[in-house]
Amino acid sequence: MRVAIIGQQAFGKAVLEAFTARGHQVAGVFVPPEVPGARPDPLKAAAVERQIPAHWFKSYSGEEARAALAAMKVEIGIMAFVTQFVPQSFCTLPPHGTIQFHPSLLPLHRGPSAISWAIINGRTKTGLTIFRPSDGLDEGLVLLRKEVEIGPDDTLGTVYFDRIFPLGVEALVDCAEAVVSGRAREETQDESQATYEGWVREAESRIDWAKHIDRVYDLVRGCNPAPGAWTPYNGRKLYLFDAKKSIARTFGAVKGVKIGQVAAVGPSSFTIHAQGGFLEVERCRIDDGKKITGAEAGITQGTLLGA
Repeated sequence: MRVAIIGQQAFGKAVLEAFTARGHQVAGVFVPPEVPGARPDPLKAAAVERQIPAHWFKSYSGEEARAALAAMKVEIGIMAFVTQFVPQSFCTLPPHGTIQFHPSLLPLHRGPSAISWAIINGRTKTGLTIFRPSDGLDEGLVLLRKEVEIGPDDTLGTVYFDRIFPLGVEALVDCAEAVVSGRAREETQDESQATYEGWVREAESRIDWAKHIDRVYDLVRGCNPAPGAWTPYNGRKLYLFDAKKSIARTFGAVKGVKIGQVAAVGPSSFTIHAQGGFLEVERCRIDDGKKITGAEAGITQGTLLGA
């Protein structure tokens, strides 16, 4: 099978390696334009190392991008972690079209931060979908779904790197083989079940200490390792990463300690009082600094956060 890969980063590289290992030919790759000063994209570097043509365009809508794909004479296009808009005029060029990876059980969690939102919303399962890209965001025909569990202490990092990443790489290869051989079946998404969320950015990742400890902990987990759930701290931003949750016997009330206040400081962590329990912070960051242990942050008992 002769394929083109449209993607980036470690996931795109892993997909290239998986197709090659299965005996397929990667005729070329498409990656985002380089950012000055940024590290070389892993997918591009892997392609160059294997002497596979690599292309990058500001837009896939132009004739130049379509001509580059047409010249490869591939049977199918593979979209592996794509953040640029790719129009149908590009996707439909290969005889068997294009397939795309998305890290949720579509039509749930359409959008760019799908795993984060599944965790933030307290879900106990999510997964991945391989589908036909359309001009609507994550709205195309579904070819394959794989479900994964979200454990009570899982983070964005553990769900993605330990489960969805390896399953997604394998699923793209399996699905491409099924499409080209004529074994694939397509299913329309149920729009009545669809949800869409945008990026998890500063506004979405701010902690509201008035919410129950369960919701606070879900936000911290869903933003770990990035962008980090945060709370105001003496005019600065305190980002919380590795943490543990404990439930208090009575809702909210701990004598002399307010909601959002640091209740204790230990050898490597500090503990914050929240509605219905406590959050022990083991790893954090202040403003744009590096990630450090809770103890290294120098936060003292009694500090009130969130104000």
